[in-house]
Amino acid sequence: MRDDDILTGAVMEETWLTVEQMATICTVETQWLRHHLEEGLFPRTECVAGTWRFSGEHLRRARRMREMERVFDAEPELAALVADLLEEMEDMRARLRRAGLE
Repeated sequence: MRDDDILTGAVMEETWLTVEQMATICTVETQWLRHHLEEGLFPRTECVAGTWRFSGEHLRRARRMREMERVFDAEPELAALVADLLEEMEDMRARLRRAGLE
């Protein structure tokens, strides 16, 4: 188990994180996160009263994207595509489990 796994597990879906909190947890600059937001790489994010709100799902996505960019020197758009594909695979596996096929 990695430290990242522990932090991800602690975030509840009802809890919202700010840009600053997300950046701290993901060990990125707030500018990194804002740039990715501006590029539309975080679907289903909310801005309430001028404050961006992130869920645990967004936290997992940010970490995946950061890792793709860091390890593979991937462009942000490619890192987001990989995150999309991984999220889709997780969703499909969950549906298979619910259907009793996995």
